[in-house]
Amino acid sequence: MRRALFGDPEPSAPAIHPDVQDTVPDVVIVQPVKAEKKKSVSKGFTPRLRVTLRVGNEFEGEMHEMVHEADTLSSLVAEQEATKTARKKFRFVEVVTVKSM
Repeated sequence: MRRALFGDPEPSAPAIHPDVQDTVPDVVIVQPVKAEKKKSVSKGFTPRLRVTLRVGNEFEGEMHEMVHEADTLSSLVAEQEATKTARKKFRFVEVVTVKSM
C-alpha cells in the first residue's frame, strides 16, 4: 500500500530501445478539402403590387397614368416607392389604385 501511495523508493530508469524510434515527419501533407457546391434555391412566389398613379407637371393641367410594380406585400411601402420614382420626373403625383398581381 505504501508503494501505491508514495511510489517506489528508487525511481526505475525507463527502458530505452535504440531499435524503435518514434519520429514525426517535419512536413505533413494534408489533402485540400473541397468546398461543397451550394444548392441553388428555386425562387418561390415573389409578392408584387401594381400601383397606378396619375402624374403631371401642370396644376390642374394634363395628367398621365403611370403604372409602377413593387416587390412587396405592404401597400404603404409600394405606394411610397411608386411616388418616389414618379417625383423624379413629375411635379404632381396622385395615387389611383394599389392592387396585388
